[in-house]
Amino acid sequence: MPSGIHPAAMSRVTFVAGASGLWTIDAMRTVRGEGLGPASHLERIEAADFADISGSVWHLRGVRSHERYVELEEKQRLAAIQPPLDRHEARRAALIPIKKNTEWWALAQDERRRLFEETSHHIAIGLEYLPAVARRLYHSKDLGEPFDFLTWFEYAEAHASAFEELVQRLRATEEWGYVEREVDVRLSRAG
Repeated sequence: MPSGIHPAAMSRVTFVAGASGLWTIDAMRTVRGEGLGPASHLERIEAADFADISGSVWHLRGVRSHERYVELEEKQRLAAIQPPLDRHEARRAALIPIKKNTEWWALAQDERRRLFEETSHHIAIGLEYLPAVARRLYHSKDLGEPFDFLTWFEYAEAHASAFEELVQRLRATEEWGYVEREVDVRLSRAG
């Protein structure tokens, strides 16, 4: 467990890919680096403990912890308009696991913050798409997982083009140049 984080403040997520799950995998594209094995469905299980993964094609684990690289005013703005997950109208989703390179992790915290927001405007860009696109970030690096971050997005079909624009803008930033592995999994939920 990362130091300085109280266990009650964290929740754990397990993304389980296989033959069943709430979400149907519509497309899976390797953006950079190694991909993930093919599967037809995905289940996102967020709980106090990691979920059982028996029978999965692949699984990814992460923790929801305190927000990093966010200043107080940004945190307040995000909290004011961030919608909850599992909204009825949000029938589309994307799981985008990301691993950054060693050059990123060799930077000091203030250098990463500068690249993240002052240079790349990651938070400012994301704010433009709230509340249409709900998002949640899970950290995996300190768990020994194959990705550093698991990014999860949910949105209504009417906001699919806005989500594509968001992803395109983030991938065009200087920060994205530090990504060494990324997979883009697009999903839909019936009824």
